[in-house]
Amino acid sequence: MEQTIKFPVVNLSKLNGEERDQTMALINDACENWGFFEIVNHGLPYDLMDNVEKMTKEHYKKTMEQKFNDMLKSKGLEKLETEVEDVDWESTFYLRHLPQSNLYDIPDMSDEYRTAMKNFGKRLENLAENLLDLLCENLGLEKGYLKKMFHGTKGPSFGTKVSNYPPCPKPEMTKGLRAHTDAGGIILLFQDDKVSGLQLLKDGDWIDVPPLNHSIVINLGDQLEVITNGKYKSVMHRVVTQKEGNRMSIASFYNPGSDAEISPASSLASKETEYPSFVFDDYMKLYAGVKFQPKEPRFEAMKNATAVTELNPAASVETF
Repeated sequence: MEQTIKFPVVNLSKLNGEERDQTMALINDACENWGFFEIVNHGLPYDLMDNVEKMTKEHYKKTMEQKFNDMLKSKGLEKLETEVEDVDWESTFYLRHLPQSNLYDIPDMSDEYRTAMKNFGKRLENLAENLLDLLCENLGLEKGYLKKMFHGTKGPSFGTKVSNYPPCPKPEMTKGLRAHTDAGGIILLFQDDKVSGLQLLKDGDWIDVPPLNHSIVINLGDQLEVITNGKYKSVMHRVVTQKEGNRMSIASFYNPGSDAEISPASSLASKETEYPSFVFDDYMKLYAGVKFQPKEPRFEAMKNATAVTELNPAASVETF
């Protein structure tokens, strides 16, 4: 469809001036009605972003492109003839920053690339926590509420998924990444500004998330929907493949710690609270098997699991 509605872009520098109220209102509207927004003037150095992008693309060409092509051949996908619904057309690796880093365990990364990703990750961690406090302000929660709920006993979980979406000869036959909502907290995405592909589902239509130079795309995960009792919602999104260009995507996930107890904030809960309370790791065990299915049955399953535990405290919650 032709995109006629304007995707929310937030200039964070306006939080420091006369337009603060309007900027906060824009963030709140994006969280309530989109589950996504894009931020500019966010404070991350542009030279660092350019360097990370350059080295990420070089790392893919040098160490991952051939592995991706070998995977296509092994699955018989180099010449797509029928639609493929159970494989994502992406090449990825994962970095864990918190609670313990695995940065020096990833093979084939140059020292320069490791250093850049460590710096980039730390800056994104700080940005995520600042954004969570902006959400607290809009929600009428005390500053630090969301960070505290995410903390658990070992602090939050923070990691980065580094992806490349190579050209696909028949984009109509497969997705770069199938439609899903994110399980965790708040996601910060540094995406390619030349090759598009990310889309979100809004009012029944797939809407392009515009690639903007030096922007960071923000989206909300399932945990924020639970904590806000549905005031803010996670949204289905996907990556479509392209015939031309290799799309880079660096998505950093600021999530609750594994033993963090998640529940609707008392000030946002209603007598007919729709959302369950649970331990984050239990939710993730369920999510792992049903990622590409609707989120509502996941919430219901956690609600039922909680009800069983409350009825019989000695019973263990099924981890699916």
